[in-house]
Amino acid sequence: MGAKLQQLMARLHLARGVAGVPRGHFAVYVGEARARFVVPTAHLKQPSFVALLESAEEEFGFDHHCHPDGLTIPCSERDFAALLRRLS
Repeated sequence: MGAKLQQLMARLHLARGVAGVPRGHFAVYVGEARARFVVPTAHLKQPSFVALLESAEEEFGFDHHCHPDGLTIPCSERDFAALLRRLS
């Protein structure tokens, strides 16, 4: 997934110029309501987060464009928030 992940981060420009997203972070959208979360890029090294990215690739394809400033991940808001708490 290394090359694909690099392509994704290049597309998101590490969130440069995206409102409300500090440098070194990127936006993701989760749940049915597509709640927006701002995630540190350091989480990309975590196997549990990589697994979510892989499921997003399987469900949506790697080049989906649901949001211009972030990536949609197939996960409930509650589960995603719990994952972020574990990773922080």
